[in-house]
Amino acid sequence: MSHDLKVGEIREQYVTEHQIWQHLNNFYYRSSVSTSYKYVFFKALLENLYNVDDKLGLSYNQIFYSFTNIYWNLVIHHNLAQSHNKNKPARAQTILQKYANDNAIPSEWQFDQLEDSLQLKIVNEVKRDCKQNVIGAFYGDTAGIFYEFDIKQAHFRFNKPVYQFMKKYQRILINLTNYHLGKYLEKVNEATSTMALLSKIEVISKRSSLETFYKVLTQFEQNRCFYCNCDLSTNRRKTHVDHFIPWSFVQNDNLWNLVLACNDCNLQKSDKITARFYLESMLERNHNLVSIVREPTYFNTYENKKLVDLYDYSIMNGYTTLWEPRKVHGLKN
Repeated sequence: MSHDLKVGEIREQYVTEHQIWQHLNNFYYRSSVSTSYKYVFFKALLENLYNVDDKLGLSYNQIFYSFTNIYWNLVIHHNLAQSHNKNKPARAQTILQKYANDNAIPSEWQFDQLEDSLQLKIVNEVKRDCKQNVIGAFYGDTAGIFYEFDIKQAHFRFNKPVYQFMKKYQRILINLTNYHLGKYLEKVNEATSTMALLSKIEVISKRSSLETFYKVLTQFEQNRCFYCNCDLSTNRRKTHVDHFIPWSFVQNDNLWNLVLACNDCNLQKSDKITARFYLESMLERNHNLVSIVREPTYFNTYENKKLVDLYDYSIMNGYTTLWEPRKVHGLKN
């Protein structure tokens, strides 16, 4: 059985889009699903597409932080069962419920609101107990063409044509996976409609607060709106941390994609892509920021090409309305 695999090699190095869609259709419509594991795992991969290293590798910590974050918000925050068998819940569900009970964590809390040390402890336990079943099962459902892995070596690497495919169709894949996860959860959670579930699933990975990033950005940058250059130092309440590439597409919070924005620009820009001029400014900003921010995880796998790819692929995925602020205050540095 594929869920028992400890090692998996990429079976075909050269695959067409048609072949990839065939295997995805098999995953969505024909594979056996006894828990929500596989959907959550695929969501975790989609969230980390731009966190890969130069060999298209992802660390297990990256994958299972996203996996645990999604699972926590489904199980604890929204109180949703994850398995057909009520007497045998998913192992990840059991782990998270035990931590929530033992630490008296209120259900209103999302995963990122927990202490960092507790988050790390939970992620490590989920990773240890779930990695083999989750990684091997999805590998089997996609005929071994999506990635290679080695459980003992904690190795994971995307197949290049599949990685390019996932970037090209990222928005479609996110929506498809959300839909099928919602349909599955509807079956195992009585009296919960798919539409109600989708509204929760679509923002399940979103942070409760970006305050940590606000502190970093104000510490190392001039306290001005990235878009219109207005002074933000006089009104904290009207200062926002904005995703340069919209969160609805990137589904991740990376410092290299975050900027300070005034209230007006944040509301006007909303879910849009900026004019390309701002991409050049963003690349310059990151070049300066990476040299002075001491926390290595913020720019661990960052390359300018990743941000350019994100910008171009977001337009390819339908974010075609290019936005500029109505008013610019002075000259941008």
